[in-house]
Amino acid sequence: MSEPIVLGIESTCDETAAAIVRGRELLSNVVASSMEEHARYGGVIPEIASRAHAEAFVPCVSKALADANMTLADIDAIAVSAGPGLAGCLAVGVSGAKALAWASGKPLYGINHVIGHIAVTQLQFGAFPPDTLALIVSGGHTSLLHVEDMPRKIDVVGTTLDDAAGECFDKVARLLGFPYPGGPHIDRHAQHGDPHAIRVPQGLTQGKAGAAHPYDFSFSGVKTAVARWVESEQAAGHEIPVDDVCASLADSVATVLARKAMRGCEQYDSNTLIVGGGFSANSQLRAKLLEYGDKHGVEVRIPQIKLCTDNGAMVAMLGVNLVEAGVAPSAPDFAIDSAMPLTKVSM
Repeated sequence: MSEPIVLGIESTCDETAAAIVRGRELLSNVVASSMEEHARYGGVIPEIASRAHAEAFVPCVSKALADANMTLADIDAIAVSAGPGLAGCLAVGVSGAKALAWASGKPLYGINHVIGHIAVTQLQFGAFPPDTLALIVSGGHTSLLHVEDMPRKIDVVGTTLDDAAGECFDKVARLLGFPYPGGPHIDRHAQHGDPHAIRVPQGLTQGKAGAAHPYDFSFSGVKTAVARWVESEQAAGHEIPVDDVCASLADSVATVLARKAMRGCEQYDSNTLIVGGGFSANSQLRAKLLEYGDKHGVEVRIPQIKLCTDNGAMVAMLGVNLVEAGVAPSAPDFAIDSAMPLTKVSM
């Protein structure tokens, strides 16, 4: 079979996106964000996001096809994020994708958005080596996966027990008075601060809890510790060293992620670590992972920034993997799953 051409559609949160991938080549990649509409509320409002998806769906898909110089007739299959994500947002993308698939007679795959975040690295780095470890870091997920065979066999090695890394950053950002989304502001300030200025705990790395959860993550205590420190300094009338707070937080979180990821690579005898998810755009994390990878002889594959945040390319790429693996398309009446488990690659 020649390389499959897949149209990928993404609408899990506040980005409406469509892209076309042929084999391992990205032919078009269109993203419309409604982030600015949410900024004044300090977070994503599902109702506003859903309406924005409904408005952007047809223009995004049309532009993705036009940019690739194709029509629906040229596509081999359609893939759409079926979960996890905001239910109303998922419903818009899936309904639209089902309509397109029905009208064009093309097979449709409802895919796992989070697995898409690691699939997308193939566009930059090529196929997955066998026994690859993957670190997913996004707003709602921090997980370590063992990818034995993409997309047929993926196991969860560790996951977050409370706040994901992205959530922790967003909550501290709000505390420091940064506008939404807070992650990029913390990143920028951290570049000018002292990462050792404040003692920030490293969740699930010490004692019995660390031993019981060698590959799991917990960032709720980190957020609380930073909040308490800021509150005590404010109460004492001290000025908050914002750059140092950001640098110390970023260093603590990046160190935990890098250490646990390397331990996982050792456990599974893996020489490759794939990194994906919106939080992998964080410059401190990127630097720390590359530094630890160098030290442990592990090739760390972190995609370029535009492939880290939510996009249609990741959906299309996972769709290509499913077509190549001979996985049957999703049933025409498949449901969305806002809490889709990481063990499920497609519906």
